[in-house]
Amino acid sequence: MPVKRFSICSGRVVDPSQGMDEPADIHIADGKILAIGDKPDDFTAEQTIDASGLVVSPGLVDLSARLREPGQEHKATIASETRAAACNGITTLCCPPDTKPVIDTPAVAELLQQRSEASGMSQVLPLAALTQGLQGKHLAEMGNLKEAGCVGVSNALKPIEDTRVLAHAFDYAASCDLSVFIQPIDPWLGRDGFAHEGQLSTRMGLAGIPSSTETIALSRDLLLIEQTGVRAHFCRISTAGAVALIREAKARKLPVTADVCAHQLFLTEVDLGPYDSQCHVYPPLRSQRDQDALRQGVADGTIDAICSDHQPHEPDAKLAPFGETEPGISALDTLLPLTLRLGREIHKPLVETLGYLSHAPAKILGTQAGTLQVGQQADLCLIDTQNYWQLNNGSFNSRCHNSPFLDWELQGRCVATFIRGRQVFSKIQT
Repeated sequence: MPVKRFSICSGRVVDPSQGMDEPADIHIADGKILAIGDKPDDFTAEQTIDASGLVVSPGLVDLSARLREPGQEHKATIASETRAAACNGITTLCCPPDTKPVIDTPAVAELLQQRSEASGMSQVLPLAALTQGLQGKHLAEMGNLKEAGCVGVSNALKPIEDTRVLAHAFDYAASCDLSVFIQPIDPWLGRDGFAHEGQLSTRMGLAGIPSSTETIALSRDLLLIEQTGVRAHFCRISTAGAVALIREAKARKLPVTADVCAHQLFLTEVDLGPYDSQCHVYPPLRSQRDQDALRQGVADGTIDAICSDHQPHEPDAKLAPFGETEPGISALDTLLPLTLRLGREIHKPLVETLGYLSHAPAKILGTQAGTLQVGQQADLCLIDTQNYWQLNNGSFNSRCHNSPFLDWELQGRCVATFIRGRQVFSKIQT
Protein backbone atom coordinates (compact mmCIF):
# COMPACT_ATOMS: atom_id res chain seq x y z
CA MET A 1 0.00 0.00 0.00
CA PRO A 2 1.37 3.45 -0.87
CA VAL A 3 2.09 5.77 2.04
CA LYS A 4 -0.65 8.41 2.28
CA ARG A 5 0.57 10.42 5.27
CA PHE A 6 4.23 11.25 5.74
CA SER A 7 6.58 13.99 6.93
CA ILE A 8 9.78 15.34 5.43
CA CYS A 9 11.79 16.55 8.37
CA SER A 10 14.88 18.68 9.06
CA GLY A 11 15.23 19.99 5.49
CA ARG A 12 15.86 23.50 4.21
CA VAL A 13 12.52 24.45 2.68
CA VAL A 14 12.97 26.79 -0.30
CA ASP A 15 9.74 27.90 -1.97
CA PRO A 16 10.07 30.83 -4.40
CA SER A 17 6.28 31.18 -4.65
CA GLN A 18 6.17 32.21 -0.98
CA GLY A 19 9.63 33.75 -0.70
CA MET A 20 10.45 31.02 1.83
CA ASP A 21 13.96 29.83 2.69
CA GLU A 22 14.12 28.34 6.17
CA PRO A 23 14.53 25.07 8.07
CA ALA A 24 11.15 23.41 8.43
CA ASP A 25 9.26 20.13 8.31
CA ILE A 26 6.63 19.43 5.66
CA HIS A 27 3.63 17.24 6.36
CA ILE A 28 1.79 15.57 3.49
CA ALA A 29 -1.53 13.76 3.45
CA ASP A 30 -3.53 12.24 0.59
CA GLY A 31 -1.30 13.74 -2.08
CA LYS A 32 -1.46 17.32 -0.80
CA ILE A 33 0.67 19.54 1.42
CA LEU A 34 -1.06 19.58 4.79
CA ALA A 35 1.28 21.85 6.77
CA ILE A 36 4.74 23.38 6.88
CA GLY A 37 6.34 23.70 10.29
CA ASP A 38 4.54 22.31 13.31
CA LYS A 39 2.73 19.01 12.89
CA PRO A 40 -1.06 19.33 13.12
CA ASP A 41 -2.52 17.75 16.25
CA ASP A 42 -4.63 15.28 14.30
CA PHE A 43 -1.79 14.20 11.98
CA THR A 44 0.12 10.95 12.40
CA ALA A 45 2.83 10.19 9.86
CA GLU A 46 3.09 6.69 8.48
CA GLN A 47 6.63 7.48 7.39
CA THR A 48 9.24 10.11 8.24
CA ILE A 49 11.90 11.09 5.72
CA ASP A 50 15.09 12.69 7.05
CA ALA A 51 16.04 15.60 4.76
CA SER A 52 18.98 16.81 6.86
CA GLY A 53 21.47 18.67 4.65
CA LEU A 54 19.01 18.74 1.75
CA VAL A 55 16.92 21.45 0.09
CA VAL A 56 13.19 20.77 -0.13
CA SER A 57 11.96 22.49 -3.27
CA PRO A 58 8.75 22.62 -5.28
CA GLY A 59 8.81 20.20 -8.19
CA LEU A 60 10.55 21.82 -11.14
CA VAL A 61 8.64 22.96 -14.22
CA ASP A 62 10.26 22.71 -17.66
CA LEU A 63 8.81 24.97 -20.35
CA SER A 64 10.11 22.97 -23.32
CA ALA A 65 10.73 19.24 -23.59
CA ARG A 66 10.28 17.23 -26.74
CA LEU A 67 9.41 13.70 -25.68
CA ARG A 68 9.51 12.27 -29.24
CA GLU A 69 6.16 10.54 -28.82
CA PRO A 70 4.08 10.29 -30.89
CA GLY A 71 6.05 9.89 -34.10
CA GLN A 72 9.70 9.39 -33.16
CA GLU A 73 9.66 6.63 -30.59
CA HIS A 74 13.01 5.34 -31.89
CA LYS A 75 14.54 8.35 -30.12
CA ALA A 76 12.57 8.38 -26.86
CA THR A 77 9.09 7.92 -25.42
CA ILE A 78 6.80 9.66 -23.00
CA ALA A 79 7.48 6.88 -20.49
CA SER A 80 11.27 7.11 -20.77
CA GLU A 81 11.49 10.89 -20.66
CA THR A 82 8.89 11.55 -17.96
CA ARG A 83 10.82 9.08 -15.83
CA ALA A 84 14.06 10.93 -16.64
CA ALA A 85 12.40 14.21 -15.73
CA ALA A 86 11.20 12.83 -12.39
CA CYS A 87 14.72 11.61 -11.60
CA ASN A 88 15.88 15.20 -12.04
CA GLY A 89 13.20 16.80 -9.88
CA ILE A 90 11.11 17.95 -12.85
CA THR A 91 7.48 17.16 -12.09
CA THR A 92 5.82 19.14 -14.90
CA LEU A 93 6.84 19.24 -18.57
CA CYS A 94 5.49 21.44 -21.35
CA CYS A 95 5.49 19.73 -24.74
CA PRO A 96 5.66 21.83 -27.96
CA PRO A 97 3.12 20.98 -30.66
CA ASP A 98 5.53 19.71 -33.35
CA THR A 99 4.92 16.04 -32.63
CA LYS A 100 4.00 13.60 -35.42
CA PRO A 101 1.08 14.05 -35.84
CA VAL A 102 0.98 17.70 -34.82
CA ILE A 103 -1.03 18.65 -31.72
CA ASP A 104 -3.76 20.37 -33.72
CA THR A 105 -6.66 18.12 -32.70
CA PRO A 106 -8.06 17.26 -29.26
CA ALA A 107 -7.31 13.57 -29.92
CA VAL A 108 -3.54 14.12 -30.07
CA ALA A 109 -3.56 16.40 -27.02
CA GLU A 110 -5.53 13.82 -25.05
CA LEU A 111 -3.22 11.01 -26.20
CA LEU A 112 -0.17 12.78 -24.76
CA GLN A 113 -1.87 13.37 -21.45
CA GLN A 114 -3.23 9.83 -21.22
CA ARG A 115 0.20 8.32 -21.85
CA SER A 116 1.75 10.74 -19.36
CA GLU A 117 -0.82 9.70 -16.75
CA ALA A 118 -0.18 6.02 -17.52
CA SER A 119 3.56 6.49 -16.97
CA GLY A 120 2.90 7.61 -13.40
CA MET A 121 5.76 10.07 -13.61
CA SER A 122 5.99 13.77 -14.52
CA GLN A 123 2.87 15.51 -15.81
CA VAL A 124 2.90 16.55 -19.47
CA LEU A 125 1.13 19.78 -20.44
CA PRO A 126 0.73 20.09 -24.23
CA LEU A 127 0.89 23.27 -26.28
CA ALA A 128 -1.60 23.34 -29.14
CA ALA A 129 -0.68 24.25 -32.69
CA LEU A 130 -1.41 27.86 -33.56
CA THR A 131 -2.21 26.87 -37.16
CA GLN A 132 -3.38 23.60 -38.66
CA GLY A 133 -0.45 21.31 -39.25
CA LEU A 134 1.84 24.20 -38.28
CA GLN A 135 1.52 25.26 -41.92
CA GLY A 136 0.82 28.92 -41.14
CA LYS A 137 -2.30 29.12 -43.31
CA HIS A 138 -5.44 28.15 -41.38
CA LEU A 139 -5.99 28.64 -37.66
CA ALA A 140 -6.30 25.62 -35.41
CA GLU A 141 -9.44 25.14 -33.31
CA MET A 142 -7.92 26.74 -30.23
CA GLY A 143 -11.07 26.66 -28.12
CA ASN A 144 -11.48 22.90 -28.55
CA LEU A 145 -7.78 22.34 -27.91
CA LYS A 146 -7.97 24.35 -24.68
CA GLU A 147 -10.86 22.15 -23.52
CA ALA A 148 -8.68 19.13 -24.32
CA GLY A 149 -6.04 20.32 -21.83
CA CYS A 150 -3.69 22.48 -23.90
CA VAL A 151 -2.19 25.29 -21.82
CA GLY A 152 -1.20 27.58 -24.69
CA VAL A 153 -0.71 27.76 -28.44
CA SER A 154 2.45 27.85 -30.52
CA ASN A 155 3.69 27.35 -34.05
CA ALA A 156 6.92 25.86 -32.67
CA LEU A 157 9.82 26.29 -35.11
CA LYS A 158 7.55 27.04 -38.08
CA PRO A 159 7.36 30.82 -38.52
CA ILE A 160 4.10 32.22 -39.87
CA GLU A 161 5.01 34.19 -42.97
CA ASP A 162 1.65 35.90 -43.54
CA THR A 163 1.35 38.75 -41.05
CA ARG A 164 -2.44 38.86 -41.52
CA VAL A 165 -2.72 35.20 -40.49
CA LEU A 166 -0.51 35.89 -37.46
CA ALA A 167 -2.66 38.85 -36.40
CA HIS A 168 -5.82 36.75 -36.68
CA ALA A 169 -4.14 33.97 -34.70
CA PHE A 170 -3.24 36.39 -31.90
CA ASP A 171 -6.80 37.74 -31.87
CA TYR A 172 -8.27 34.23 -31.68
CA ALA A 173 -5.85 33.18 -28.90
CA ALA A 174 -6.74 36.31 -26.93
CA SER A 175 -10.46 35.57 -27.28
CA CYS A 176 -9.83 32.07 -25.92
CA ASP A 177 -7.75 33.45 -23.03
CA LEU A 178 -4.75 31.46 -24.23
CA SER A 179 -1.11 32.55 -24.13
CA VAL A 180 0.85 32.41 -27.38
CA PHE A 181 4.27 30.76 -27.09
CA ILE A 182 6.51 32.29 -29.75
CA GLN A 183 9.96 31.30 -30.90
CA PRO A 184 10.84 34.41 -32.92
CA ILE A 185 12.22 33.31 -36.30
CA ASP A 186 12.26 35.31 -39.51
CA PRO A 187 11.14 32.90 -42.27
CA TRP A 188 13.84 34.01 -44.68
CA LEU A 189 16.98 35.18 -42.88
CA GLY A 190 19.32 32.32 -42.08
CA ARG A 191 16.81 29.64 -42.99
CA ASP A 192 19.57 27.46 -44.47
CA GLY A 193 22.07 28.22 -41.70
CA PHE A 194 23.60 26.07 -38.97
CA ALA A 195 25.67 28.43 -36.82
CA HIS A 196 25.68 32.00 -35.54
CA GLU A 197 26.57 34.32 -38.43
CA GLY A 198 29.93 35.93 -37.75
CA GLN A 199 33.64 35.62 -38.34
CA LEU A 200 33.78 32.16 -36.82
CA SER A 201 31.05 30.67 -39.03
CA THR A 202 32.72 32.25 -42.06
CA ARG A 203 36.10 30.72 -41.18
CA MET A 204 34.47 27.33 -40.59
CA GLY A 205 32.54 27.50 -43.86
CA LEU A 206 29.19 27.08 -42.12
CA ALA A 207 26.09 28.87 -43.39
CA GLY A 208 25.18 31.50 -40.84
CA ILE A 209 22.04 32.46 -38.92
CA PRO A 210 22.23 36.19 -38.13
CA SER A 211 20.99 37.72 -34.89
CA SER A 212 18.47 39.68 -36.92
CA THR A 213 16.64 36.40 -37.64
CA GLU A 214 15.41 36.67 -34.07
CA THR A 215 15.13 40.41 -33.57
CA ILE A 216 13.21 41.19 -36.78
CA ALA A 217 10.61 38.53 -36.02
CA LEU A 218 10.39 39.61 -32.39
CA SER A 219 9.83 43.24 -33.39
CA ARG A 220 6.90 42.26 -35.64
CA ASP A 221 5.46 40.09 -32.89
CA LEU A 222 5.63 42.88 -30.32
CA LEU A 223 3.72 45.24 -32.59
CA LEU A 224 0.97 42.66 -33.03
CA ILE A 225 0.90 41.90 -29.31
CA GLU A 226 0.35 45.59 -28.63
CA GLN A 227 -2.42 45.65 -31.26
CA THR A 228 -4.26 42.52 -30.09
CA GLY A 229 -3.53 42.47 -26.36
CA VAL A 230 -2.71 38.76 -26.42
CA ARG A 231 -0.52 37.30 -23.66
CA ALA A 232 2.74 36.20 -25.22
CA HIS A 233 5.70 34.17 -24.06
CA PHE A 234 8.94 34.34 -26.04
CA CYS A 235 10.69 30.98 -26.08
CA ARG A 236 14.40 30.23 -26.17
CA ILE A 237 15.67 33.72 -26.92
CA SER A 238 19.37 33.81 -27.77
CA THR A 239 20.49 37.34 -28.68
CA ALA A 240 21.38 40.58 -26.94
CA GLY A 241 18.99 42.42 -29.27
CA ALA A 242 16.08 40.23 -28.19
CA VAL A 243 16.83 40.88 -24.53
CA ALA A 244 16.81 44.62 -25.16
CA LEU A 245 13.51 44.47 -27.05
CA ILE A 246 11.80 42.40 -24.35
CA ARG A 247 13.14 44.68 -21.61
CA GLU A 248 11.65 47.67 -23.43
CA ALA A 249 8.34 45.85 -23.98
CA LYS A 250 8.07 45.05 -20.28
CA ALA A 251 8.81 48.67 -19.43
CA ARG A 252 5.81 49.57 -21.62
CA LYS A 253 3.70 47.05 -19.67
CA LEU A 254 3.08 44.74 -22.62
CA PRO A 255 1.86 41.27 -21.48
CA VAL A 256 5.09 39.43 -22.35
CA THR A 257 7.41 36.95 -20.66
CA ALA A 258 10.51 35.13 -21.89
CA ASP A 259 12.71 32.12 -21.27
CA VAL A 260 16.20 31.00 -22.24
CA CYS A 261 17.77 27.55 -22.64
CA ALA A 262 20.24 26.62 -19.92
CA HIS A 263 22.91 25.77 -22.48
CA GLN A 264 22.83 29.28 -23.98
CA LEU A 265 24.02 30.60 -20.61
CA PHE A 266 27.17 28.47 -20.64
CA LEU A 267 28.19 27.86 -24.26
CA THR A 268 28.99 30.20 -27.15
CA GLU A 269 29.87 29.84 -30.83
CA VAL A 270 33.48 29.20 -29.78
CA ASP A 271 32.40 25.84 -28.37
CA LEU A 272 31.64 24.58 -31.87
CA GLY A 273 35.36 23.84 -31.91
CA PRO A 274 36.24 21.14 -34.43
CA TYR A 275 32.69 20.98 -35.81
CA ASP A 276 31.32 19.43 -32.60
CA SER A 277 27.84 18.26 -33.60
CA GLN A 278 26.82 18.07 -29.93
CA CYS A 279 26.86 21.89 -30.11
CA HIS A 280 24.51 21.93 -33.10
CA VAL A 281 21.43 23.54 -31.60
CA TYR A 282 18.64 25.89 -32.68
CA PRO A 283 18.73 28.78 -32.06
CA PRO A 284 22.49 28.49 -32.55
CA LEU A 285 25.07 29.18 -29.88
CA ARG A 286 25.70 32.90 -30.15
CA SER A 287 28.55 35.29 -29.32
CA GLN A 288 30.03 36.06 -25.93
CA ARG A 289 28.26 39.43 -26.06
CA ASP A 290 24.93 37.66 -26.52
CA GLN A 291 25.61 35.29 -23.63
CA ASP A 292 26.52 38.20 -21.35
CA ALA A 293 23.24 39.93 -22.27
CA LEU A 294 21.25 36.75 -21.63
CA ARG A 295 22.82 36.37 -18.20
CA GLN A 296 22.09 39.99 -17.41
CA GLY A 297 18.53 39.46 -18.61
CA VAL A 298 18.11 36.60 -16.16
CA ALA A 299 19.68 38.63 -13.36
CA ASP A 300 17.45 41.69 -13.81
CA GLY A 301 14.20 39.82 -14.47
CA THR A 302 13.89 40.55 -18.19
CA ILE A 303 14.09 36.79 -18.72
CA ASP A 304 11.59 35.06 -16.45
CA ALA A 305 12.49 31.39 -16.67
CA ILE A 306 15.16 28.89 -17.69
CA CYS A 307 14.19 25.76 -19.64
CA SER A 308 15.97 22.64 -20.87
CA ASP A 309 14.74 22.64 -24.49
CA HIS A 310 15.19 18.88 -24.19
CA GLN A 311 15.64 17.22 -27.59
CA PRO A 312 16.84 13.63 -27.28
CA HIS A 313 18.51 12.01 -30.30
CA GLU A 314 19.83 8.57 -31.08
CA PRO A 315 23.64 8.44 -31.67
CA ASP A 316 23.37 8.34 -35.47
CA ALA A 317 21.61 11.72 -35.50
CA LYS A 318 24.86 13.38 -34.44
CA LEU A 319 27.35 11.39 -36.53
CA ALA A 320 27.07 13.15 -39.92
CA PRO A 321 28.97 16.30 -40.98
CA PHE A 322 27.92 19.25 -38.79
CA GLY A 323 25.33 20.75 -41.13
CA GLU A 324 23.69 17.37 -41.75
CA THR A 325 23.25 16.45 -38.08
CA GLU A 326 20.04 17.03 -36.14
CA PRO A 327 20.04 20.00 -33.77
CA GLY A 328 19.30 19.63 -30.09
CA ILE A 329 20.55 18.51 -26.69
CA SER A 330 19.36 15.84 -24.27
CA ALA A 331 19.02 18.34 -21.46
CA LEU A 332 16.79 17.06 -18.65
CA ASP A 333 19.80 15.82 -16.69
CA THR A 334 21.64 19.15 -16.78
CA LEU A 335 18.83 21.67 -16.24
CA LEU A 336 19.03 21.78 -12.45
CA PRO A 337 22.83 21.74 -11.95
CA LEU A 338 23.43 24.32 -14.69
CA THR A 339 20.81 26.65 -13.22
CA LEU A 340 22.29 26.24 -9.74
CA ARG A 341 25.70 27.07 -11.17
CA LEU A 342 24.33 30.15 -12.89
CA GLY A 343 22.78 31.31 -9.63
CA ARG A 344 26.14 31.08 -7.91
CA GLU A 345 27.91 32.90 -10.72
CA ILE A 346 25.46 35.80 -10.90
CA HIS A 347 25.18 35.94 -7.09
CA LYS A 348 21.49 35.11 -6.78
CA PRO A 349 20.12 33.63 -3.55
CA LEU A 350 18.88 30.06 -3.87
CA VAL A 351 15.24 31.08 -3.49
CA GLU A 352 15.51 33.26 -6.60
CA THR A 353 17.55 30.69 -8.54
CA LEU A 354 14.99 27.93 -7.99
CA GLY A 355 12.26 30.38 -8.97
CA TYR A 356 13.52 30.28 -12.56
CA LEU A 357 12.67 26.56 -12.59
CA SER A 358 9.49 26.45 -10.52
CA HIS A 359 7.25 29.39 -9.68
CA ALA A 360 8.08 31.49 -12.78
CA PRO A 361 7.44 28.79 -15.43
CA ALA A 362 4.33 27.58 -13.58
CA LYS A 363 2.97 31.12 -13.61
CA ILE A 364 3.69 31.39 -17.35
CA LEU A 365 1.76 28.15 -17.94
CA GLY A 366 -1.08 29.22 -15.67
CA THR A 367 -0.85 26.05 -13.55
CA GLN A 368 -0.86 25.43 -9.80
CA ALA A 369 2.51 23.64 -10.01
CA GLY A 370 5.81 25.02 -8.74
CA THR A 371 4.70 25.76 -5.18
CA LEU A 372 4.73 24.30 -1.69
CA GLN A 373 1.69 26.22 -0.52
CA VAL A 374 -0.55 24.41 1.94
CA GLY A 375 -3.44 22.70 0.21
CA GLN A 376 -1.66 22.34 -3.12
CA GLN A 377 -0.67 19.08 -4.80
CA ALA A 378 2.47 17.65 -3.22
CA ASP A 379 4.86 17.83 -6.16
CA LEU A 380 8.30 18.39 -4.67
CA CYS A 381 11.91 17.32 -4.83
CA LEU A 382 14.85 17.01 -2.47
CA ILE A 383 18.11 18.51 -3.75
CA ASP A 384 21.65 17.89 -2.54
CA THR A 385 23.30 21.18 -3.52
CA GLN A 386 26.74 19.87 -2.44
CA ASN A 387 26.62 16.75 -4.61
CA TYR A 388 29.48 16.88 -7.14
CA TRP A 389 29.09 14.53 -10.06
CA GLN A 390 30.23 14.05 -13.63
CA LEU A 391 27.91 13.82 -16.60
CA ASN A 392 28.76 10.67 -18.54
CA ASN A 393 26.95 7.90 -20.34
CA GLY A 394 26.35 6.12 -17.05
CA SER A 395 24.82 9.11 -15.28
CA PHE A 396 22.10 10.01 -17.79
CA ASN A 397 18.50 9.31 -16.88
CA SER A 398 17.24 10.22 -20.36
CA ARG A 399 17.30 7.44 -22.94
CA CYS A 400 19.52 9.63 -25.17
CA HIS A 401 22.96 11.01 -24.32
CA ASN A 402 23.51 13.76 -26.88
CA SER A 403 25.02 16.59 -24.86
CA PRO A 404 27.95 19.02 -25.12
CA PHE A 405 28.27 18.81 -21.32
CA LEU A 406 29.61 15.26 -21.34
CA ASP A 407 32.53 14.95 -18.88
CA TRP A 408 31.66 18.24 -17.16
CA GLU A 409 31.79 18.20 -13.37
CA LEU A 410 28.45 19.47 -12.09
CA GLN A 411 27.30 20.50 -8.62
CA GLY A 412 23.82 19.85 -7.30
CA ARG A 413 21.52 16.92 -7.93
CA CYS A 414 18.01 15.78 -7.18
CA VAL A 415 18.01 12.86 -4.73
CA ALA A 416 14.26 12.30 -4.32
CA THR A 417 11.07 13.31 -6.12
CA PHE A 418 7.43 13.17 -5.06
CA ILE A 419 4.51 13.55 -7.45
CA ARG A 420 1.02 13.98 -5.96
CA GLY A 421 2.47 12.87 -2.66
CA ARG A 422 3.84 9.63 -4.13
CA GLN A 423 7.56 8.98 -4.05
CA VAL A 424 8.60 8.19 -7.63
CA PHE A 425 12.38 8.48 -7.25
CA SER A 426 14.83 8.27 -4.36
CA LYS A 427 18.54 7.93 -3.73
CA ILE A 428 18.25 8.47 0.03
CA GLN A 429 17.51 6.18 2.92
CA THR A 430 13.90 6.47 4.11
